[in-house]
Amino acid sequence: MSEAIDDLTVTYEENGQTLIKELDKVILSKGAWTTIIFRYQEWRPQTSNYGPDKYVIRRYKKVGGEYRPQSKFNISSADQARKIIEALQTWISESEEHKEK
Repeated sequence: MSEAIDDLTVTYEENGQTLIKELDKVILSKGAWTTIIFRYQEWRPQTSNYGPDKYVIRRYKKVGGEYRPQSKFNISSADQARKIIEALQTWISESEEHKEK
């Protein structure tokens, strides 16, 4: 648990080995409910290296002064990420066109 949004991370270590390495994060919303998208890599013991970039969107709720995880959505591949981006761009463009009319 963390008291500050900036301290929230997906980095995970076990026995001195970083198994999940956070590469970046973007805070999408702040407040009692906080949403963050993380970019990370997982350690692959069979290759002794980190795998491809992965992405996860996590929601946290502030309870008793600490942020607690509430839900998450793993984006399974770069292809799925592109499809999400494309869908959102299409919907936003359509919405903006309707506002102009």
